[in-house]
Amino acid sequence: MTIAVTAVTGQLGGAIARNLVAQGESVVGLARSPGKVDIPGVEARLGDYGDEAALTASLQGVDALLMISLNGDPAPRVELHRNVIRAAKAAGVSRLVYTSVQGAEEGTTFSPVIQSNRQTEADIRDSGLDYVIGRNGIYIEPDVEYIETYKAEGGITNSAGDAKCGYTSRAELAHAYAAMLKGDQHLGQTYLLHGTPMTQAELAAYLSTAFDTELAYHPMSVEDYRADRQAALGEMMGTIIAGIYEGIGTGVFDVPSDFETAAGRPHQSWEAYFSSLKTA
Repeated sequence: MTIAVTAVTGQLGGAIARNLVAQGESVVGLARSPGKVDIPGVEARLGDYGDEAALTASLQGVDALLMISLNGDPAPRVELHRNVIRAAKAAGVSRLVYTSVQGAEEGTTFSPVIQSNRQTEADIRDSGLDYVIGRNGIYIEPDVEYIETYKAEGGITNSAGDAKCGYTSRAELAHAYAAMLKGDQHLGQTYLLHGTPMTQAELAAYLSTAFDTELAYHPMSVEDYRADRQAALGEMMGTIIAGIYEGIGTGVFDVPSDFETAAGRPHQSWEAYFSSLKTA
């Protein structure tokens, strides 16, 4: 079985490709710049979502394809994803696995991103290909990488309030997607992929323990947080990030997880994850 992974130079794509190689799979890594693919055991091929013909050529001989959802402006994403779907079908790929995302489909400034993902999910279901869809929870890594800023500011400030959020890590997602690419029991399924949901106050406590500091959680209104993020990150990205936390505040990320069904084992506990950071 030959498995292709798109966006393999990215963090999630790279993690999935490494997991598959470690399991002895034959892996093709697709990237806009194949020369930048530096993963032992991965065959690099051209994989630009905007070039359907090149994608079709690069997918020759591939049995299963892992398609990473594009980041950024949701407006052009649907058609770019369709290029990948059409290329997979033309190349004779038998299984398409898609990394979608959780979130509020209406009512937040993150909802346009969710809507574009849902359209791609529908396109995949209508494609005639065997498929599996994963809806990722929120990555935990950005909060870990933000630790020095949290220390300087004395804590975490956002608009999530007391609501819980189903976070996950790229390493855990890599394990789940590797299983979803290979097991026939997953065909036709849509999985919510995250660990045990936690509040922002609980996240602050975990980070405090891992990094030997004292962080608190400070709530902020949706409007004030959006203005804060837009000032820091620019209008588009600030609006998207603020919309994620707006959704957390409504409880949309506090849902049961399908991770164990998808991955064949439970999601790593947050105690174990943050303990590993403390000992790293």
